[in-house]
Amino acid sequence: MHRDRHRRRALLAGAGSLLLAPAAARAAAAPRMVMLERADCAPCRRWLAEIGERAWNLSEPGRRAPLWRVDVARGLPAPLAFLRDWQVTPTFVLVADGAEIGRIQGYGGDIFFWPRAEALVARLPRG
Repeated sequence: MHRDRHRRRALLAGAGSLLLAPAAARAAAAPRMVMLERADCAPCRRWLAEIGERAWNLSEPGRRAPLWRVDVARGLPAPLAFLRDWQVTPTFVLVADGAEIGRIQGYGGDIFFWPRAEALVARLPRG
């Protein structure tokens, strides 16, 4: 009886992970604006002060590609291992379906950032 309870628990846990796998795959495929940043990056702090994660995610481009902040000092997470050749922080990389759509390197102020970000997100298919 004790053994059956453990077996049932293991089967339920395995079934639960199978149900979550498609959701994780969909999340990895969903468009995201990845912000490659470092704690000691002054332009990163400026972007956070002038625009910030909340304002980005509430904007039209942000609703289509929510922000994913990545501290590059910790390394890139596995789903972003394909990103190459970034040299400055912040670098904003629009990703979808496991591929890079485009990027913005650096931050020179909101007047320059918004038009570039909007043009980048406009490259995503509607739907």
